[in-house]
Amino acid sequence: MHCPGLKFLINNLATLIAFLMTGLVSVAADLPNVLIILVDDLKPTLGCYGDEIAKTPNIDRLFSRGLRFDRAYCNQAVCAPSRFTLMLGSHSTSSGLYSLGSRLRDRHLNAVTLPQQFAAHGYRTESLGKVFHIGHGNEGDPLSFSVPHFKEKVIEYLDPASTQGGQLTREEALFTNQKLDAIRSLPRGAAFEAPIANDDDYADGRVAAETIVRLQSAKQRRETEGTPFFIVAGFVRPHLPFSAPKKYWDLYDPNQLPLPAFEQAPENAPAVAGKRGGEITAYDPVPADRAAAFSTSLKQQLIHGYYASTSYMDAQVGRVIDELDRLKLQGDTIIVFWSDHGYHLGDHGIWTKHTNYEQATRIPLLIVAPGVTQPNTVTSQLTESVDLYPTLAELAGLPKPGGPQPIDGLSLAPVLRDPKARIRDHVFHAYPNAKLGRAIRTDRYRLVEWKTPGANPESADLELYDYETDPQETRNVVQDQSSVTESLRKILYTYPEAAPLNGRPNASNTERLRPKHLTTEK
Repeated sequence: MHCPGLKFLINNLATLIAFLMTGLVSVAADLPNVLIILVDDLKPTLGCYGDEIAKTPNIDRLFSRGLRFDRAYCNQAVCAPSRFTLMLGSHSTSSGLYSLGSRLRDRHLNAVTLPQQFAAHGYRTESLGKVFHIGHGNEGDPLSFSVPHFKEKVIEYLDPASTQGGQLTREEALFTNQKLDAIRSLPRGAAFEAPIANDDDYADGRVAAETIVRLQSAKQRRETEGTPFFIVAGFVRPHLPFSAPKKYWDLYDPNQLPLPAFEQAPENAPAVAGKRGGEITAYDPVPADRAAAFSTSLKQQLIHGYYASTSYMDAQVGRVIDELDRLKLQGDTIIVFWSDHGYHLGDHGIWTKHTNYEQATRIPLLIVAPGVTQPNTVTSQLTESVDLYPTLAELAGLPKPGGPQPIDGLSLAPVLRDPKARIRDHVFHAYPNAKLGRAIRTDRYRLVEWKTPGANPESADLELYDYETDPQETRNVVQDQSSVTESLRKILYTYPEAAPLNGRPNASNTERLRPKHLTTEK
């Protein structure tokens, strides 16, 4: 059969492919690079957030280049679920991914994560350090990135005395998926150590060093192939144990560090909202008895370790930013600095995270977007972790993300252009305990409703805090401010009912269950 059109196509197929590839390279070459810096367990104990004690010159330098979010909140104050909210743009109450051991692809096989969205549009995506949570039976998500993940330690010691002579400790086992059925039989590791050591002797230093190598390769690749990069560098400090070289401990006088001002549970707070012990009891010399009091000396050591670990992490961030500048990539690279959640340092008598209170949920968030953000700017826009997925997609000119997982975030691009712009008047977050606590945080108030997903709303335990009159959350005022409670519950019930706490998505979670006395209108 004679078909001149087909013959022409075959003869010119190579030319056509080359033309299309040239077009794709040209398009990719116009896309901004993306560098996301993730940190673990960091509340805003940073100089750029007004902490006069913190020594964090490098993170402060990032603020000098872009926009600081003063009212940014995680969507769940637990490592793995919080990272899922960032990478999926979905609340944990939508995804059902509530626990440290949750496996993304077991629940959402076809989910398109933030890095996958970028890879689909010409980016080379890479991850280093702690990005997705690995441990507690969770293996992270290898499908999310173009190349294998650069894995590093979360729990790490240099001094054999910290591990009773080099034994496998409880937390080391959990974070490396070893002996998960025998954790309680293992020894506790030290809560802190301060050896004379080099930065690269610990994991964060090695992550910084490898990120520098990746940036150098990315620069060359961009010049030769036109491929933009999407690099996520995850630093683990100040996560426990507070292991950092002695020089960072020496930056602080422990007698000048702030001790917790209010160490009781809030008056009238339901028991389900509180916490005693937990993660902190896995470390020596913390009392193993959850009800035991901490000595003043121990509190000082823990707070000292937190600040020292933060300064150590800050130095590694500085190494990465210095290299970005040396390579002259800063002009076309979007930088995001984000922490997975905040941290309790003894307030309410609580240590670490795992609550719905302010210290556990408020996070630092800095964004530098060349040509969009202005240096040294600040916004009080209420912001959630889920907002970063649609924000970065819009900044890069990518299509608006559409799942198939629920996309619960809103683009912050209008706020990046104008810090006074407003896209929302509240944030949503949640924490599962014996019940699920779903929360609405406005500029002034936080309402928390504790109930089992699907249960009658009339049976819920409620909390209400007024941060204008009571910033330390000393008293639950839900009984005193019924009109505020009712208005915030109306907002809460515009959200779908939460997925069950077994972690499996709820096919009917679009149903909204409301107290009978509240209107069903949005």
